[in-house]
Parts: sequence; C-alpha cells; structure tokens
Amino acid sequence: MWDPQQYLAFDDHRSRPFFDLMTRVTATEPREVVDLGCGPGHLTAVLARRWPGANVRAIDSSPEMVASARDRGIDATIGAVQEWRPSAETDVLVCNAVLHWVPGHPGLLSEWMRQLPTGAFLAVQVPGNFDAPSHRAIRQVAARDEWRDRLGRAGILEPRAVLDSAGYADVLAASGGAVDAWETTYLQRLTGADPVLEWVTGTALRPVRGALDDAQWQEFTAQLAPLLRGAYPRRADGTTWLPFRRVFAVGRKQ
Repeated sequence: MWDPQQYLAFDDHRSRPFFDLMTRVTATEPREVVDLGCGPGHLTAVLARRWPGANVRAIDSSPEMVASARDRGIDATIGAVQEWRPSAETDVLVCNAVLHWVPGHPGLLSEWMRQLPTGAFLAVQVPGNFDAPSHRAIRQVAARDEWRDRLGRAGILEPRAVLDSAGYADVLAASGGAVDAWETTYLQRLTGADPVLEWVTGTALRPVRGALDDAQWQEFTAQLAPLLRGAYPRRADGTTWLPFRRVFAVGRKQ
C-alpha cells in the first residue's frame, strides 16, 4: 500500500528529477500526454499546465495514489503499467520513477517505442541506487532469521533490476527512437533524527511495510535505523547527506 503523504514528505527531492527529465522533451502541441505511474498527481498537473491543449491522462496502479490525484483535480484512473498501450495520438509518454517496480520493463519500453506514433516522446526516469548503503542495509536486515522467510517471499531480498543509461539508450534506439540518456547523482540534504529511514519508508520500504503487521514493522525499522545512521552520519549542523543516483532516458520515435 502506498502512502501519498509519506511519499510527498520529500517532494522537492523527489520532484527535481522529473523537471530535469522534462527539459529534454521538446514537444510543442502534443495531442495526448500520458503520465504512467502518476502517483499523487502533483506532477501530472505540471504536464497539464505545460500543454493546456493536450488530453492529459494520469494512470497509477495504487488506489491510494489515484485517490490523492483525484483530490487534486486530476482525472486519474487505476491501471497496471504492464497492461497499458499507447494510442495513435499518444505524443508524450512520461514514466517517472515507476519502472523499477516492474520486472522485465525493458521489454515494455521496446514495445511502447515501436507502438508510439512518429515524432512522439517517451521519457523515463528510474532510481539507480539499489547497490547504495541504504538498500544494502535493508537487505541485510531482511536476511536475518526472523525476517528471511516472510520478506524473502515478498521479494525484499532481490535487488531491483534497472539498466544504466547506456542500457536504456540501447533499448530505445533499437526500437526506433532517437535517444538522449544520462545519469545524475543528487546530493540530497535531509533533516531530522532518522531522515534516511524516513526517506526509504516512502519508497523502498513499502513492500516491507505491506508484509509486516504494526509490531513487526516497528521492530524491523528499529533494527534498520542504526545501520542507516552509521552509513549516513549526521553532520555537525544536524543535517544528513544522502547521495541518490538516478538514470534518465528520452526517446523520440523516428
């Protein structure tokens, strides 16, 4: 279950890659713009303002996120990324911080690029930090005897399969796209007693929260918190640096 409020707790840091991604989408008058994996809809509204003449569609698999988007006035619908296909008028497809949750997503990207109309843009951003200390710590705790069976079944012990920028460029280029791909590591300045724990609670720990009851969740995070504090020490001014790598790719159908 997604918690829109927890996700938005770090809205500035989570939104910045979206804006960096969209600077490379130069569509002028798209007919249809799709925000696939729209989350709470706050960035879908940005797309609607940028292209007021477009039919802007927002889709997410989480009922909680769709409800939050609708509260913002976004006409969002529930749908699975794996089942979505572009229409003949889909001139911009945005998939921001979504595909790392979808096994086998390079195949989807290839299929979407082939199906998009000529001149359409496909813009993708995924986190590339699954070997970072934060995620290694999560897997370390999940592998302990008291958690291994339950969290192993939930897939927590498996690192997410994402490509590097060259990998996504290859996929999109082979499917008929002119590609711009890059990577950026953002140095995020966080505040609070356990800011990295708060950060991963909104995303990476979501499957853990879904697999545990309240008491188990409290115990798991109590075991994880000191590992995160050690990996990301608090600075003298009370803040914490969290390096966060992200991978971007924009393809334009030729």
